[in-house]
Amino acid sequence: MGTSHPCPPLKYLSNKVRGMLCHCGSQNKYARLDARLEKKMIEVKKSSSGHSNFKSIDSVILRFPQFKDGLKNIKSVFEQYDEDSNGTIDREELKKCLEELQLHLKEEEIEDLFKSCDIDGSEGIQFNEFIVLLCLIYLLTTPSSSSMSKMGSPQLKATFDAIVEVFLFLDKNGDGRLNKKDMVKTLNESYPREKSPAHVTRTRFEEMDWDRNGKVSFREFLFALISWIGIDNDEEIAEME
Repeated sequence: MGTSHPCPPLKYLSNKVRGMLCHCGSQNKYARLDARLEKKMIEVKKSSSGHSNFKSIDSVILRFPQFKDGLKNIKSVFEQYDEDSNGTIDREELKKCLEELQLHLKEEEIEDLFKSCDIDGSEGIQFNEFIVLLCLIYLLTTPSSSSMSKMGSPQLKATFDAIVEVFLFLDKNGDGRLNKKDMVKTLNESYPREKSPAHVTRTRFEEMDWDRNGKVSFREFLFALISWIGIDNDEEIAEME
């Protein structure tokens, strides 16, 4: 993905999701989980050393192949629990999946995750949504090493940790959400030799801010990042063509 043009699959996805949110008026279903994520990201930010492996949007993009490699093996887990092979995981399949992965969540927590990750309201979790769901569980519950190994990728923990680090790098003021002003400041002022064009920064932020409220939650960020990485986007490209 070049730094001067928005990624077509991401733009398509973000526009589609934004349209659904506006049409359905369903932002409130995300509120409880996003509040938990915001609190968690603030805690992680405060407990971090302040050192970041990322210096610009380019340094983030250079890690995309590693992110993709770390996430792609989740596909086998997804297919294992998509018992009817319809391309989605329903509530019962998800509960069985979480139980066998030894991820012990309350019924209310599972429902919040399901609703928040089922972005198209299809009553089923697609593969990209499943990746987001597992990353959110990882962040909120700190699964055991046994659970992580069952997710299908030995480097998955490192990948999730790096994705969290990208978010913290962009969250300049440490409030658990991204806003455009701080994102631009982080990308363009902290390391002036690697400045990213202002219009690129603005476009990237708008692609993440699906509900256009000027703030990006970790959940919104995850969906955008996964689409930028190019995980399972062949269908999106086909639809555009």
